[in-house]
Amino acid sequence: MKKLVFASLMTLVSISLVNVPALRAQDSSQISLPADQYNAYQLATTQTDPKAKAAALETFLTTYPQTIVKKDVLNLLLGTYQALGDTDNMLSTASRILQVDPNNFQAVFVSAYVKKLQCGKTSDTQTCDDAAALSQKGLGLQKPAATSDDEWKKLTGAAFPIFHSAIAEDDYVAKKDFKAAEDQYKGELMLYTDDQSKQQGLPDTLLLAQAYSLPGPGQDLIQAIWFYSRVWDFAPAAYKAQIEPKLEYYYKKYHGKLDGLDAIKTQAQGTTFPPAGFTISPAPTAQEQIHTMLTDPTIKLPDLALSDKETILAFGSKDDAEKVWAVMKDQQTPVPGIVIEASATVIKVAVTQDAKDAKVPDFIVNLKTPLADKDIPAVGFEFKLQPAAELDGNYDSYTQIPAKDAVPASGTTPAAPATAQSVQIMLRDGFIQPEKKKAAPVHHTTTTHKPSAAH
Repeated sequence: MKKLVFASLMTLVSISLVNVPALRAQDSSQISLPADQYNAYQLATTQTDPKAKAAALETFLTTYPQTIVKKDVLNLLLGTYQALGDTDNMLSTASRILQVDPNNFQAVFVSAYVKKLQCGKTSDTQTCDDAAALSQKGLGLQKPAATSDDEWKKLTGAAFPIFHSAIAEDDYVAKKDFKAAEDQYKGELMLYTDDQSKQQGLPDTLLLAQAYSLPGPGQDLIQAIWFYSRVWDFAPAAYKAQIEPKLEYYYKKYHGKLDGLDAIKTQAQGTTFPPAGFTISPAPTAQEQIHTMLTDPTIKLPDLALSDKETILAFGSKDDAEKVWAVMKDQQTPVPGIVIEASATVIKVAVTQDAKDAKVPDFIVNLKTPLADKDIPAVGFEFKLQPAAELDGNYDSYTQIPAKDAVPASGTTPAAPATAQSVQIMLRDGFIQPEKKKAAPVHHTTTTHKPSAAH
């Protein structure tokens, strides 16, 4: 799953898995074991070094595969691998436990947790599905009779948020069902205390905000703004600069300007979820805002940012769009954005945040000279401005693209358009300015002249 850098790089807390209680030595004495098994068991379970203990337990299970203490030894082995932080062997051991004890809560928990980690690293659909299936199973398990209420509360308190997070990640990554992901992320956050939501719950709060911001039936910019504000409030300083542009973008998109945003940031410090009745006043329609802006005598059309020009072409009335296009037509411009598709003759780029979110091109640049195969940019490459690699072209034509409604379920209507209104801008005579490499420093050889001897 492609997450914001904050979510993928930041470690807010170290999530501690619930440790499996170690078997006590007297447990084996209460079970009739042959002397050689008993001695091997004692040798394995009394090791103090975790690596040596894991190796000894594995040897015991290999030597006595049908031992009557197999489940107990596997549980102890799982706890040992947890202590070592060995996720591969944690998953392998948990799988072995589930073969002999299918409803072992700890093994389900560990399996789901490790699969969730793998899902986050690889975005592999099957791995994400496996993590979700294990999590669904874990949420449905009942308290074993031998487990105390306090111990069950401890186990589920650690596991249930992770289960909801794993299911949400599967909805987000594998199924692209952002509405379902929102429900699971909210279910996770509801299980945290306020302090926990500021720490281990913060990366998924960010993903919840991101899900609410994406086009489709689950889009809700008011909710997105609240949760982006919440993350901004408690993110380490180094990450605020990554979050703030998105927060301001969606707030301005919904409200029209930034007034009032600081008050929402302050309000979001006090509670994970927005209070009942929380709302943000919507901005005038895009067309109304555009017309008001263009009647401002201080606005110079040629000086508008590329994203502002595109917004006018996408949402402005025909007269306002044509007024701006008259200034743009035939002019050369850089096109900073992410490559969505590229060939030797055409490069399609997503420039605005909406286009990047939807992974659709809003600028199509027809190249003046075909590129060699080695020079065709890869999908996902980002063109910037010089001295970075820069894509340029001349404005040629534009087409407004109306919003498309989502296909509703039977008997329902979509909550939001599947795609927002947009514009596609065509450019001709495109070319790439390669990145300008910094010149290597020139080292001058200094020659020392000795003074002439006096005559």
